[in-house]
Amino acid sequence: MFKLSKFIFVVLLCSQIISCCDSTPIDDIIIPRPASVVAGCGNLKIGNEISVQSVGADGVSEYLVGVMAERFNIIASQGASKSILLSVDVDCDIVEQGYSLVINRGGVEVVGSTSEGVFYGVQSLLQLMEAGRSEGDIRVRSQTINDAPRFGWRSYMLDESRHFFGQDEVYRLLDNMAELKLNVFHWHLTDDAGWRIESKKYPLLTEVGSKRKDTQVGGWHSDSTSGVAHEGFYTQDQIRDIVAYAKVRNIKVIPEIEMPGHASASMAAYPWLGTKNKKIEVPVKFGKHYHTYNVIDPRVQQFLKDIIVETIELFDTDVIHIGGDEVRFNHWEEDKKMVAYKKKMGFASFMDVQIEFSNNMSRFIEEQGCSMMGWNEILGKNLHSDDNISFDDASTKIAPNVVVQFWKGDINELANAAKQGYKLVNSYHEATYLDYSYEKIPLKVAYDFDPIPEGLDAEYHDNIIGFGCQMWTEWAPTATHIQKQTFPRIAAYSEVGWSAKEEKNYENFLSRLAPMVERWRAAGIEVYPYDEVVVEK
Repeated sequence: MFKLSKFIFVVLLCSQIISCCDSTPIDDIIIPRPASVVAGCGNLKIGNEISVQSVGADGVSEYLVGVMAERFNIIASQGASKSILLSVDVDCDIVEQGYSLVINRGGVEVVGSTSEGVFYGVQSLLQLMEAGRSEGDIRVRSQTINDAPRFGWRSYMLDESRHFFGQDEVYRLLDNMAELKLNVFHWHLTDDAGWRIESKKYPLLTEVGSKRKDTQVGGWHSDSTSGVAHEGFYTQDQIRDIVAYAKVRNIKVIPEIEMPGHASASMAAYPWLGTKNKKIEVPVKFGKHYHTYNVIDPRVQQFLKDIIVETIELFDTDVIHIGGDEVRFNHWEEDKKMVAYKKKMGFASFMDVQIEFSNNMSRFIEEQGCSMMGWNEILGKNLHSDDNISFDDASTKIAPNVVVQFWKGDINELANAAKQGYKLVNSYHEATYLDYSYEKIPLKVAYDFDPIPEGLDAEYHDNIIGFGCQMWTEWAPTATHIQKQTFPRIAAYSEVGWSAKEEKNYENFLSRLAPMVERWRAAGIEVYPYDEVVVEK
């Protein structure tokens, strides 16, 4: 879990960008925008070699040396006249993800109380080096940056159940997340449309559940299909490689294993997981399917616990996401044993059955040394009155130790959950869903999103631990699609999670965004022409 302690910058002044030594304003170029930048005297000129030294930040040092060699053709040499010193000082007055970056004519010093903070200082340094690149050398203005994030949890979610993209695209996303100081990769790996994570104990999950014979195209109400089979999954070795790659970049990988709903792909592999116990195929159409785990069957309970243990070990994680959204209760309502169980327990709604199941999973996950996370349906509210299913709100409550990811419903429910002490990640769909068009969520709407709901008393603000932006892929079948939907909005979201609200300025952001967009395009990333968008009224 991420938690930021209180921190007051020693040199934090009223204005965002401050000039000293001369009257020339310092370049304002870093995304996300730092808390405090103070100009120094002169420039640091970096040639083709520089000394890189580490005090407690060896992993960050190795990362920096590699990036400088690949991106700038700068070689690390202990005999170089200029130096970069990376230091972890556990006694310094800097929050765990904050940093101090000092650049002068002789070199660079980055200090943090944790290696994460030093890593983020390095990301700011690399952006300054990009901006200072010219023919044959790099010049960076002398300056002091003191910086720390507004929120500890800053996530990007990729859905690979609907469409599978593979390691290279995940690595590309992780690299760009790291540059933008996003620190949680939320990986949606199982759903109705496909099971994408290898299980040694239940091999049919990928032998059967990772394949579908066709795919719906043309939108939610379309009967058209691509006519092409779709398949793919990650082996356990591939997942370990991706987790390790992310760890170097200070990104935590949070796997999402959907339960008790969105379970069609697993039931195609093992029909006994559902109350119908009938052979089905992985669905071709997207949407909300009726196949829901038979959560009162001990065999099914053991299956889910086995998957949880396997997943936690594989991802080396302290948080596991169980989904819990859009659960269809139709099959439960048609099953005599489920109906009898609901009556026996005195539950008013099948939502109470879901909450009881989720609480049992939460206890089990906690026994494994992890926290459980889920979409805000786990709070027991009916968010889907527009569907072909209706049910009463639950009369029972989800355990207080779960992390709730708010995506839909009355924003007051987010505030109420915060007041009850729940830890929340705000991913409100009308502001953070990257599958939505730029007409529906233009760049400015993404930039202006505030994870703290208006009117929430300050005493509860710390219960909003961060935000997430989500790339759902029903209608994004290729890497080009996800890139266009993600870039450049991911830069706006990075500032949502990192920069102080009072320091944000959209016009200023646009000026800083332009050179980053040029670099993305030069690297082969498809960036949406955001300046041509006509916003929906």
